[in-house]
Amino acid sequence: MVGSVLTCLIFALAGFLFYTSARTSHGTDIRKDDTLLRLSDLIQQRSQQNAQTTDEIAALRAQIDQLAAQHVTNPADTARLAALERAAGLEPLSGAGVTVTLNDAPPNATAKIPGVPQPQPDDLVIHQQDLQAVVNALWRGGATGIQVQDQRLISTSAVRCVGNQLILQGRVYSPPYVIKAVGDRASLIASINADSYIQNYLQYVAAYGLGWKLTESKQLHLPGYTGTTDLQYAQASAR
Repeated sequence: MVGSVLTCLIFALAGFLFYTSARTSHGTDIRKDDTLLRLSDLIQQRSQQNAQTTDEIAALRAQIDQLAAQHVTNPADTARLAALERAAGLEPLSGAGVTVTLNDAPPNATAKIPGVPQPQPDDLVIHQQDLQAVVNALWRGGATGIQVQDQRLISTSAVRCVGNQLILQGRVYSPPYVIKAVGDRASLIASINADSYIQNYLQYVAAYGLGWKLTESKQLHLPGYTGTTDLQYAQASAR
């Protein structure tokens, strides 16, 4: 008798749970609901949308340039505008320069130098400050243009990382990170060698196997910046 009562209670509880689940999901499969995407999936989705929007902006900008060229009234103004666009990073740039590649260490890396403590997880990945140190050193070395991954940097570009993923101008990248700079190669390399943070990073390269590669090129080709140049800022909402 007691067993029958317990069996009935168990089935009743199960039925209640199924009912509650159905009410919560509104008749959909919770596990397959697209609104429950993982955050990383959502970031990748937004990154792809931003890349598509950037391509559309580039196409529209090319049309604007073509129309403007058809209505030239003052050649001096056209030359001045072209010079400003080059300085702002909106035009492609070619010339001698250097390429720096940063990469995570192997996940199972151990200390390669006797007496050095075994690495913590954070010691084996590229951080935001690593990328910023290289970019800043290249600017100080007189770079006339810098490209990170496949994007040209401009005055409002911000190099930011979430975890070990780079978020640059609305798009997401994973290591290895490739930084190209056009400028006097000797000055660029001297600036890199003089940077104390980069020298500290190179100690981790030697100790734990973080990726570092510096190459010189007689000719690099950087694309022009194709994103929006509108400034975005916070606004107080009306109450």
